[in-house]
Amino acid sequence: MIKLGVNIDHVATLRQARKEIFPSVVKAAALCEKAGANSITAHLREDRRHIQDKDIYDLRQSLKTKLNLEMAVNEEIINIALDVKPDYVCLVPEKRMELTTEGGLDAAGQKEKLAKAVAKLKRAGIIVSMFIDPDIAQTDACKEIQADCVELHTGRYARCFKEYGADSKEFKEELERIRSASAKAVENGLILNAGHGLDYDNIKPICSIAKMNEFNIGFAIIAESVFSGLESAVKKIKDLMKI
Repeated sequence: MIKLGVNIDHVATLRQARKEIFPSVVKAAALCEKAGANSITAHLREDRRHIQDKDIYDLRQSLKTKLNLEMAVNEEIINIALDVKPDYVCLVPEKRMELTTEGGLDAAGQKEKLAKAVAKLKRAGIIVSMFIDPDIAQTDACKEIQADCVELHTGRYARCFKEYGADSKEFKEELERIRSASAKAVENGLILNAGHGLDYDNIKPICSIAKMNEFNIGFAIIAESVFSGLESAVKKIKDLMKI
C-alpha cells in the first residue's frame, strides 16, 4: 500500500487571508491523521505566505505520525529545521512570485551547494528528500549528493491528464518518463516518493509504479474537504490509491 502524505499549506493559506488564528493547521493535521494520513507535509516558505514558524513547532509537538518539512536551501530555514528536527525534509526550488512550486530542483546543477545542505541535515538525524523532475540525470545527482529520497514532480503528468486524457500519447509518454526515473531512483537506493497536482481523477495510473513509497497531496484534498469534510476527503483518496 502506497503511503499518503497530506500537505496542509492551504489550511494556513485560508487562515492568513484574514490574519486569523483559525482554521488551525494542528487541528487539520489531527483530522488527516485520524483519516489515515501517514505523514503531514508543510512548506515553510521564505516569504511565510502560508505556513508560519510557529506552525512547524506546533506540528512537531502534536503529530502522532511523521512531519515532512518542505523548504528551500536557505540558511534561516535550514537552522529552523535543525532546531525542530522534522522526520523528513524535502528540499524544493522556490520563487517569490510563483503560485505553487513550478518545477523540480536542479540537483545536477547545484551538487556542491545541495551536498552541504544534505550533509548538515542528515547529521541532525533528518531524512532528506530532493524534489526533482522525473529525469535520469537528476536522479543520479541525488545519489551523488547522498540524499535519502527523491520526490518526483508530477505536475506535467497532471497537466497532460487534464489537457489530453489518460489515453493520449502525451500522457502515456509522461507516465513512462516517471516510470523510468522511478526505476533509476530505486536502482540508486533512494526512497521513491511523488507529488504535485495529483488528485482524485489522475491518481490511479501512477499507483502502478513499482516501489512507490508515498504520494504527497495537498490542494486536491483541501479543496474536496470544502464539500465533504477533511476526514472524508483523506479517506476518499486513500481508497483510490489501493491497488
